[in-house]
Amino acid sequence: MTSGKIHNETFGSRLCDVIIVKDGDSKNANAFDWFMHVFAVVWKILFALVPPAGLLEGWLRFIIALAMIGVLTAIIGDMAVIFGCLVGLKDGVTAIVLVALGTSLPDLFVSRVAAVQSRTADNAIGNIMGSNSVNVSLGLGLPWLIGAIYHAVKVRI
Repeated sequence: MTSGKIHNETFGSRLCDVIIVKDGDSKNANAFDWFMHVFAVVWKILFALVPPAGLLEGWLRFIIALAMIGVLTAIIGDMAVIFGCLVGLKDGVTAIVLVALGTSLPDLFVSRVAAVQSRTADNAIGNIMGSNSVNVSLGLGLPWLIGAIYHAVKVRI
């Protein structure tokens, strides 16, 4: 049985870390630091609830984090469809412009940081390949799998 700690990480310490502004240096935090903290504190708390990696050898964290990413992707997809409907965009245009761009731009910035900070571009290439694999799996594979299971169950009933 694992203790629920890895590198002294617990639920309590993670929640304290996300509530504190600028890593505890709130006296030196500027207006932008406070704005970003207030803007992101709900998301920070939500994702701090993902279990520590020490529980069940990290599998619990992996499954819950993947489920949270899936839920967040569904919410963003629905918001993109609503926005596209409001401004009169077709679903295909909304999917390509908003959803694909929304998943690709953060990956671009992370890959750039990885390339700049490393001696070789290996981390950037690994990030791109891993990100594309997850995007394809969640974006194409998971809906196809759910649809196939639904169709198989519906046909048998």
